[in-house]
Amino acid sequence: MGVTKENCRNELRTAIRQLTDRCLYSASKWAAEQLVGIEQDPAKYPPSHTRLQRDCSSIRRRFRSTDEITSTPIAGTSYVSTPVPEDDNEAVDSDFYLLAKTYFNCREYRRAAHVLSDQTGKKALFLRCYALYLAGEKRKEEETIELEGPLGKSDAVNSELVSIERDLSTVRKNGTIDSFGLYLYGLVLKEKGDQNLARTVLTESVNNYPWNWSAWQELQSLCTTIETLNTLKLNNHWMKDFFLASCYHELRMHTESLSKYEYLQATFGFSNYIKAQIAKAQYSLREFEQVEAIFEELLRIDPYRVDDMDMYSNVLYAKECFSGLSYLAHQVFMTDKYRPESCCIIGNYYSLKGLHEKSVMYFRRALKLNKNYLSAWTLMGHEYVEMKNTPAAVDAYRRAVDINPCDYRAWYGLGQAYEMMGMPYYALHYFKKSVFLQPSDSRLWIAMAQCYETDQLRMIEEAIKCYKRAANCNDREAIALHRLAKLYGELGQDKEAAYYYEKDLERMEDEEREGPNMVEALLFLANYCRSQKRFEEAEIYCTRLLDYNGPEKETAKSLLQAIKFAQSGFPSMDVEHFS
Repeated sequence: MGVTKENCRNELRTAIRQLTDRCLYSASKWAAEQLVGIEQDPAKYPPSHTRLQRDCSSIRRRFRSTDEITSTPIAGTSYVSTPVPEDDNEAVDSDFYLLAKTYFNCREYRRAAHVLSDQTGKKALFLRCYALYLAGEKRKEEETIELEGPLGKSDAVNSELVSIERDLSTVRKNGTIDSFGLYLYGLVLKEKGDQNLARTVLTESVNNYPWNWSAWQELQSLCTTIETLNTLKLNNHWMKDFFLASCYHELRMHTESLSKYEYLQATFGFSNYIKAQIAKAQYSLREFEQVEAIFEELLRIDPYRVDDMDMYSNVLYAKECFSGLSYLAHQVFMTDKYRPESCCIIGNYYSLKGLHEKSVMYFRRALKLNKNYLSAWTLMGHEYVEMKNTPAAVDAYRRAVDINPCDYRAWYGLGQAYEMMGMPYYALHYFKKSVFLQPSDSRLWIAMAQCYETDQLRMIEEAIKCYKRAANCNDREAIALHRLAKLYGELGQDKEAAYYYEKDLERMEDEEREGPNMVEALLFLANYCRSQKRFEEAEIYCTRLLDYNGPEKETAKSLLQAIKFAQSGFPSMDVEHFS
């Protein structure tokens, strides 16, 4: 049987109540955002009732792909239906549960757990274990602050994990655990390092109850390769598509991720979450113009949004857009200045202004709020590189790769840091890791090529291979073609050098760029064509050089004279060959 928009709506409404009832607020928020993301029937709801959706329509028109699916794909697919769990409704249990829930909401976690210690229902067991888990996390954070070493390193652990694991494994063995208990059990197993069992348990959880986005996220964090992802035996529910789209992005399969999100947009056409995810995928593909347009629209629709805005600040930083970054920093500061994302945005703002110490202060603040906030570690590493504090930069980058070994920016940063310390073999090792993770980024290939060129290595053939890869990866900085021409010239392979000088010259003409690289290309090609007796081409290059003031003008005049002599049959005049 197909699933309609109305089915999705009803499922999400029920899920929001159930998730909120169990204090799973992050998953509940996500579900509510997707609920509003489903287009309402215009016949039932006048436009004034759907302002959020009306505001969304312009961005869909701007970035709608030509082959976009216009029908609702979900309606045409057969999905496994998932039974909605019955809530525990014992009167006594629910009274104690309500009291525990109020304590939980006031962050009195141990008190909440104590109230439920004699209660036997599945809901009560879940909330008791969840409260204990959060009490353990809170204590772990306190110990981290009390015991932390350099850069916040600490051996503090959540002391409640052992007892929670014991309780949940018992109810799983006797078959009385529900999907929420399975979610928490999977979370505990993951923290204890038992990844295989955690994957199995979390798969059970999402198959039994697919609307808990937090469970899907934990499962995703355990799928670090496409092979692992493909081994999961997941029911064919529409939530699986959200999961796969997110997994594809994390596995750097950005095109597949984008096509999944476009598929989902046919049903969740007004989901701000999906828009932000599309922006993330396009950011990874370095399509900054589209990313900027999406985030501008998101801010207009949802001006107090902080989620994902740190990525928008990275785009504004890359484009050196002072006014845009200043406005964004002010906006998030006024909305919630103690969110890690807000601190990161403000850190980017100060970095763009060249105030690196102040920038580091804000990245550190972000890490105080969330020590596993990957972007802050990487960006702080960049700031330390700018400040020439390489040991601190190396520490920051190492923390980033500890959190996520797939973060190519941190590996690239480590390569840069070791290169600055004059250790090219180490640098090369880290650059190789970064290009393995992001093979389509020309900057990484160029960094590796420059490392091969260093005096200690002088591996010119390897450098040439890297520059060729960079040239094929849309080298926006136009470094690769020029370096290829130069290196082939140094190796005395003039034919190859001339080929790359010509390509570089064409590119400079297309982009209307002048400068020393153009002069160098014209001089080399003039000499090369003359040596090949292609006198007409040599004359054209020489004539172009006459437009420049400097020694190149005199060299061009001498070359023209030599060409005329050669054309008239006189012995060739010696003109110093430009190299």
